[in-house]
Order: sequence, then structure tokens, then C-alpha cells
Amino acid sequence: MLTRELTINNKSGLHARPASLWVQTASQFRSKIKIKRGDASVDGKSILGILSLGLSTQSMFELLVEGEDETEAVAALEKLMLDLENQDR
Repeated sequence: MLTRELTINNKSGLHARPASLWVQTASQFRSKIKIKRGDASVDGKSILGILSLGLSTQSMFELLVEGEDETEAVAALEKLMLDLENQDR
């Protein structure tokens, strides 16, 4: 299992469009993907779960990925977060 602590640095957080992009990216992998914020943990491939966390700008969350392609999944999701941040510039 791989874990990463991520901070949202784009203007809109993980709401609507960015959350949709996250789910599209996460769904490309066979690994189990979870997002944890505080005591709440949701399926990282569920848009409703992600939206329920209310992840706004500067929110920190933990990404937990477990499975055969976990390294690739983590890299792709970290790249997505960076891409979203760069789109705001």
C-alpha cells in the first residue's frame, strides 16, 4: 500500500469538474483508491464520496492506494493535482 499526503492548491478545490477528472483518472487503475480526510474515508473512484469530503483550496487529505498498479495510480493522481494547480496560473 502506498500513501501520500496531498494539499489542494487549485482555486476550486476538488469540486465538480476537478472531482470528475479525479474519478476519470482513478478509474483507469485496478488498484483500490481511498481518500481520507480526518476521520472520513471515501472511495477515490466515487464522485459522490469525493464531493462529500468538501475538499476546498488548501485542504489536505491522505491518498491511500493498494493494488498491482498502485505506483502508476499514485503518480497519475499526483500529476493530475499538479496539472489542476497549473491551470489556475
